[in-house]
Amino acid sequence: MIELRNVKKNFDDLEVLKDISMTICDHEIYGIIGQSGAGKSTLLRCINGLEDYQSGEILVNGEKVTLEDKNKLRQMQKNMGMIFQNFNLLNRLDVYDNVALPMKFWGMKTKTPEAKKKIEGLIELVGLSDKIHARPRELSGGQKQRVAIARALVLDPQILLCDEATSALDPAITKEILDLLQKINKEMGITIVVVTHQMEVVKQICERVSFLKNGKVLAEGRPEELFVKPIREVKQFLQEESGHLPSEGVNIQLFFTDESSDDPVITMMARALNVDFSICWGKLEDFRSNVFGSLVINVKEEDREKVCAYLDEKKVLWEVL
Repeated sequence: MIELRNVKKNFDDLEVLKDISMTICDHEIYGIIGQSGAGKSTLLRCINGLEDYQSGEILVNGEKVTLEDKNKLRQMQKNMGMIFQNFNLLNRLDVYDNVALPMKFWGMKTKTPEAKKKIEGLIELVGLSDKIHARPRELSGGQKQRVAIARALVLDPQILLCDEATSALDPAITKEILDLLQKINKEMGITIVVVTHQMEVVKQICERVSFLKNGKVLAEGRPEELFVKPIREVKQFLQEESGHLPSEGVNIQLFFTDESSDDPVITMMARALNVDFSICWGKLEDFRSNVFGSLVINVKEEDREKVCAYLDEKKVLWEVL
């Protein structure tokens, strides 16, 4: 659906995107995560043609995104809905007319029976049928974002681009919005690209994710792969440490993923090997209703070899800290 090949983007002498390559599949929910200033939003704006780029290629449905052909770009943008952190609603318009706004920009009638059915259907989809004539000032932050989502869908896009769409919302409302995005992805088959600095967003809905830092992709894969066994830069981003570990013995970190998350490996190992160990640190994370995590245990030096061999036998990922 979307392919980036060695994309570079500068603002004057500042290099913002540095040789970015990634592939986003049809019907996928794809996350782009990183700290503020990593280049996430700039990357999203290059995908939909709001920003130009200096070199490389961005392809959407096999067509190159370029600012040179304005008519072609406009047609491509029609196929890419976008929602923002600050909602971008017009205060003088009610919910119905805010949702209808893109249709007006394209010269479409918004009061015909067909248009009304479509707009009211989208308002119902996002759960705001009782607010159809309300103004933005009468809505909560979560309701405003629901209006923005309905507006982004009104031109029947194949792609929905979300730029920090939940950053201004509290955790409970964020979960509701993410549930709505998952519903849209599943029921309407829309490819969704989510730019965020919130780990909870990526964990809940994204099937794959890229981690950006200083304009570079440092890691890409399933969220559980990135966050359960993070590289050093991701660990710094998460501000995650294993606490104060014992200075004696051997500290071993175990990573529980698809293959091992359901097995009682720790108790099985204690019985099978007849060894004692201390649990020093641990975490569990919920990834799209699957619980994965990691655990740090401390074993005696003389038990190290057989513990590691047992973990290999059970196909548990591990490393000595």
